[in-house]
Amino acid sequence: MIGQSPAILTLDGDCRAFQPGELLSGSYGLGSLKSTDVRAAELSVLWYTVGKGDEDLAVHFFERTTPHSADPVDLRQPRLFQTRLPSSPLSYNGIILKIRWSVRLRVFPFRGKELLLEEFFQLGMVPEAQLVQA
Repeated sequence: MIGQSPAILTLDGDCRAFQPGELLSGSYGLGSLKSTDVRAAELSVLWYTVGKGDEDLAVHFFERTTPHSADPVDLRQPRLFQTRLPSSPLSYNGIILKIRWSVRLRVFPFRGKELLLEEFFQLGMVPEAQLVQA
């Protein structure tokens, strides 16, 4: 979590490197925000590309929570999540292209700007690309 955010996003354990098929888990919540001030909260486990060309993004896990549904949820209480990580794409730190995995929490208040928190992690153990001199 960056700075003093009114929302909370944490991953379980100290490790931020996972192998395909491992379980990724954590929790999220509104912290100091009131549930009555929030339209919805969305938690995603996703990957995206950074670099030259078109940027790609795909969501592996998604959960949308609304405190005002028929079955109301108190988002101030931590909500647990877990998902089994897929076999691909693996994290990659190339020279031209990078593939990044993250857990992203988006909070949509009734008033004001959307709040975004992101925790990055590595999937797999692909060696970092090296520039070869000709």
